[in-house]
Amino acid sequence: MNEKSMKQMQDEVDQYIGQFKEGYFSPLAMLARMSEEVGELAREVNHYYGEKPKKTTEEDRTMEQEMGDILFVLICFANSLHIDLEEAFDLVMNKFESRDKDRWTRIEEEGVSSE
Repeated sequence: MNEKSMKQMQDEVDQYIGQFKEGYFSPLAMLARMSEEVGELAREVNHYYGEKPKKTTEEDRTMEQEMGDILFVLICFANSLHIDLEEAFDLVMNKFESRDKDRWTRIEEEGVSSE
């Protein structure tokens, strides 16, 4: 499988959606669709890691498929609002690397004695 940048994925989704007169859904509809997809992922996680086994009549879906669905809807949502997801990612990583830099125990700090 070839690696794609987020920009490439956003462009690919935009080209796909651009084939249809309907275009992107409204932001509210997009959020509802994303919530639905997250619910489907939650159901798969519950089947795999939780106490609720899958019914024999339920189709086989994987967490990979459900995450792909979420990613597709997120890209549609971002595209419809003209949000560059690479920029958005950089902003959030900067926030985590500055605001939360001392929030968690770093691996190299484990086992360090205070002698």
